[in-house]
Amino acid sequence: MPELPEVEALAQHLRDHAVGRTVVRVDVASMSVLKTASPPWTELHGREVTGAVRHGKYLDLDCAGLHLVCHLARAGWLRWSDNLSPAPPKPGKGPIALRVNLGGVGFDLTEAGTQKKLAVWVVASPDEVPRLAKLGPDALSLDVGGLTEILAGRTERLKTLLTDQSTLAGVGNAYSDEILHAAKLSPFATAGKLDAAAVERLHDSMQEILRDAVARSLEQDAARLKAEKRSGLRVHGRTGMPCPVCGDTVREVSFADRSMQYCPTCQTGGKQLADRRLSRLLK
Repeated sequence: MPELPEVEALAQHLRDHAVGRTVVRVDVASMSVLKTASPPWTELHGREVTGAVRHGKYLDLDCAGLHLVCHLARAGWLRWSDNLSPAPPKPGKGPIALRVNLGGVGFDLTEAGTQKKLAVWVVASPDEVPRLAKLGPDALSLDVGGLTEILAGRTERLKTLLTDQSTLAGVGNAYSDEILHAAKLSPFATAGKLDAAAVERLHDSMQEILRDAVARSLEQDAARLKAEKRSGLRVHGRTGMPCPVCGDTVREVSFADRSMQYCPTCQTGGKQLADRRLSRLLK
C-alpha cells in the first residue's frame, strides 16, 4: 500500500509536471472508484491545475478550486505519461480506473488485483471528504512533545496506534514495522507506557525512516515507475531473513489480511511474539 513517502513523492511529481497545465478531459473507466456524484467529474474539464498536496495517505489535486482527491488503497498507483494515449481507456478492461488528460500528458490511476478499493472524490474542498476530516496530525509534523501528547494514556499496542489514521496520519503497515525496528521497540508495547527515552527514540526513528523513504521515492521518479519500497526496508517483508542490524532471524505475526515483521533481538529482548493478534510474548 502506498504510504506517506510514496504519496508525498507523487504529490511532488504533480507539482513539478501538472501544475500550470489545463485538464483537457477526465475519463472514468471504473465508476466504482467515484465516491461523489456532485459536482460531476466533468466539472474538472477546462480547469487549470493549481496545486497538489498530500493529506496523510491521500493525494489532493487542486484544479482552480475544485479538488480531485484520491486514496490509492492497497493496490492502487498513479502512473504519469509524457505521451498519453488520445484514446480513452476501455471500461472494465485492464487496471486503469481513471485517466486525467492534461493535453498529451497526464496520468492514470490504476489498481491491480480483485479487491477494488481505490477511491476518488471530486469536491469543492478537501474537508468534504469524510475520511480526511477524521485524520490525525501528520506523522512528519510532530515534534517530541506532540508525540508524547498522542501517546499519553493510550492503551493500544504501538503497532495499532501507529497505523490508526485518526491518531497519526500517513504511516501504514510497512513503515510502522520499520519505525519500530529502528526505535528498538516491540510492536506489542503499550503506547502509553513508554518512558521519555523510548518516546524520543520513536520520534527520531519516525522522522528518519519517513524522510529517507521520501527522498528515495523522489529519486526513483515514483510517478513514472511502479511503487517500490523493498530496497529501503530492513524488516518488513523480510520474514526468515537475517536482521541487517544484529543478524537474528526476522519473525512475522500474521493477522486478518496482513502481517507484521520484527526482530526479536532488536525489539523484544530475544523473545518471539506468538502468531496471534491478541497474544502476549511467548514464555
